[in-house]
Amino acid sequence: MHRNIGLLGLTFVAISGILGSGWLFAPLLAAQAAGPSALIAWVIGGFSMLLLAATFAEIATILPVAGGIGRVPHFSHGSVVSMTMGWTAWVGYNTTATIEVEAVLQYSDSLAPWLYEEKGHLSLAGLGVATLLLFLFTVINAFGVKFFARLNTTLTWIKIVVPALLAGVILVSAFRIENFTSYGGFAPEGVKGILSAISTGGVIFALIGFRHVIDMAGEAKNPKVNVPLALVLSLTICILIYGGLQVAFLGALDDKQLSGGWAALKFSGDLGPMAALATAVGALWVVSILDTSARISSFASGLVSVGSNARLGLAMAQNGLFPKFMEVLSERGVPLSSLLVNFVVASLFFVILPFDEVIALNTSSIVLSFVVGPVAVLAFRRLMPDAPRAFVLPAAPITGCLAFIVASLIIYWSGWNTMLHLGICLGLGFLLMIYQSTRSGFDGLDWREALWLLPYLCGLVLMSWLGSFGGASGIIPVGPDIGIIAVGGIGIYVLAYRLRLKKEKFDLYISEEFDDEVGEYGADGDGPLETKGGR
Repeated sequence: MHRNIGLLGLTFVAISGILGSGWLFAPLLAAQAAGPSALIAWVIGGFSMLLLAATFAEIATILPVAGGIGRVPHFSHGSVVSMTMGWTAWVGYNTTATIEVEAVLQYSDSLAPWLYEEKGHLSLAGLGVATLLLFLFTVINAFGVKFFARLNTTLTWIKIVVPALLAGVILVSAFRIENFTSYGGFAPEGVKGILSAISTGGVIFALIGFRHVIDMAGEAKNPKVNVPLALVLSLTICILIYGGLQVAFLGALDDKQLSGGWAALKFSGDLGPMAALATAVGALWVVSILDTSARISSFASGLVSVGSNARLGLAMAQNGLFPKFMEVLSERGVPLSSLLVNFVVASLFFVILPFDEVIALNTSSIVLSFVVGPVAVLAFRRLMPDAPRAFVLPAAPITGCLAFIVASLIIYWSGWNTMLHLGICLGLGFLLMIYQSTRSGFDGLDWREALWLLPYLCGLVLMSWLGSFGGASGIIPVGPDIGIIAVGGIGIYVLAYRLRLKKEKFDLYISEEFDDEVGEYGADGDGPLETKGGR
């Protein structure tokens, strides 16, 4: 693959994934769940994502491979774990493309009402336009990563400037400090409200777009330096923007809007609460650019998601779950077959699932794939001890374990309904893995290294059912549930680390992926990693 993405392009890939159209609604959702303490939710969520990103940052400096979310687990825990993580991420990425395309159309409803038969249901013509837009994303990505990165960088400048400008205008025009202490106090829903804002309030799922840097690492210039920097820069910039929007939103509300309390907040209009507040303070000139900005935000996010998912599809073909033809690169260094397969799959989501089900599947399927980073970073410390690391995770055993617990809590906070969608997604992936194994043989499945997944997933499902986040019983209250997951997470983390690939099998997998002279990379650490055909 062609290493044509520099630091700016790589950073803007992540920013584009994080700053989707959701910034127009995230401040409202977080405020409904937690009131003014939504600010704490953004701090916790931002720290959590930085913690997870740091684990992947070290990994990317030694294994800068395409489709890293799905491919990295293959080198730490073998085929079964990598198929599991890659499959859930791949499903989530395909639904992301569908969601962003429909967001573009929803923001265009006033210009072309024929796109929808009724609210939320695309007409036949709307389905045609949605498919064409998805195909446009595919074509743009097919031109190569350099063209894709340049176009995305141009669009992302708009995505940065407009929300920052909106937050500044609202802060200057109308700000009521009493909003942070009245109407139930700073934390009207207590700790549970803050935790709900992190998960269902959209905090985590707004920030989780940093993952695209990991998937594009195989095409980054100087990845040992640029990947860690892009992860930190993108998350820092976006946390500041989201934090500014949240402060502006909380301070601009009036007595009438808060008369029913934070949970009862409602705003009408396709552009949501931020546009309504800008209108209320008389900043109509800002509102006039929000409509176009919302379309650009969704367009750029969909473009990045399609490109990232193509790399993930390639990784899953290398893992053995998808057909081998999806590994083939075009003359421009693009996994064109993977792009086309993903286009077909993403298009089907327009018709086979309602929009709210697509969103639920998106959030549940992506989040699981992140738990492998904290485990893999420690595994590679043993498997590749002498590999030069441009970025080193401080206190890796402790930091990695904390990141693993955080990722587990994020899954738990997502709620029981999300857990059910995740179970269905995993079940379909398991059936596909068994089907592929009947053709290629079961000897290539690394069952031993995946044994930690069974108690981990079963434990999360049980806790979700017993807990207070949409579970059937609510037996375990908020507070003790965090302690239980933390203790259990430590045990699973240690088990997963011990079940890493043995050195002999790791060397075999590395030699299959990289050039022959890199086969001894884990032992002597000499020279850069060069993927086959990707110098």
